Amino acid sequence: MNFFDRVQQLHALLRDRRSPISGQQLQDELECSRATLHRLIAKLRDELGAPIIYVREPPGYRYRSDANFELPGLWFTPHELVALLTIERVLAETGPGWLGEQLSPLRDKVRNLLADETAGLPDWSDRLRLLSQAARPAGPSFATVASALARRKRLKVRYRARSRQDARSERELSPQRLTRYRDNWYLDAWCHWREGLRSFSLDRIDVAELIDTPALDCTPADLDAALAAGYGIFAGPAREVAELVFSAEAARWVSAEQWHPDQSFEWLPGGRYRLRVPYARSEELVADLMRHGAAVEVLGPPALRAAVARALKGAAEIYET
Repeated sequence: MNFFDRVQQLHALLRDRRSPISGQQLQDELECSRATLHRLIAKLRDELGAPIIYVREPPGYRYRSDANFELPGLWFTPHELVALLTIERVLAETGPGWLGEQLSPLRDKVRNLLADETAGLPDWSDRLRLLSQAARPAGPSFATVASALARRKRLKVRYRARSRQDARSERELSPQRLTRYRDNWYLDAWCHWREGLRSFSLDRIDVAELIDTPALDCTPADLDAALAAGYGIFAGPAREVAELVFSAEAARWVSAEQWHPDQSFEWLPGGRYRLRVPYARSEELVADLMRHGAAVEVLGPPALRAAVARALKGAAEIYET
């Protein structure tokens, strides 16, 4: 029985008894030493607010008769506490900041519970490392966007599109879902200006204002068909299938990766790996293929093979002397 289990059992013993329970009887019930019993009582009384009193006749511990105490709703096993801290750390690392502020009271309570040396757990904050690559700040509008999404309200936003040299536009959006992709946040929304589903990078939303108008709802199937069928973050139904052959060396890693939910593959002689990936637009796919260099060959479609060839040729020209 660990420390947390004993705290729960001590509470149950005191809650169910109106007469005092001696220290020795509590030690026997909890299978612990006198020093551990004192720590349990201190934890329950001083940190969790239990109305424990000690009476002299007959000698023992009990709850105040006028109290109706229950353990706080936040009560978990050590492994559950570690899981909570892991979730909190992930949110703190991947979120835009405001979510961490909302969760800080929960985090502090969990850390106080884990801090007890008798829990047998390490300092979890020093045992978890999260690395982000090329992450962009979510921008100033995350809280407003999340609020509109939760309340099913529309948004009026001012957006800067990368594809048009930072051209600014004002749009009315019905938010559908938040997407975390490659360490960056996106809003999937119905754009009332374009009359269609679009994906918006949150760091490009300069201003977001919640409108007291019900949001238009789209089904998950419609969202996936419009925004998740292609390759990567680019929207649109997949119209092409890339046929890629990776070297035996690269195949050791690529064969364990999912590039697309509808991908297919086959092993070739010599340990080579053929991968077929649906895509709508090729920009992100070309960039991902570039990092494999000579370890991958694009067999088709011809337009994709030509795009990768141009990119590789351009890169090679930079280093030619």
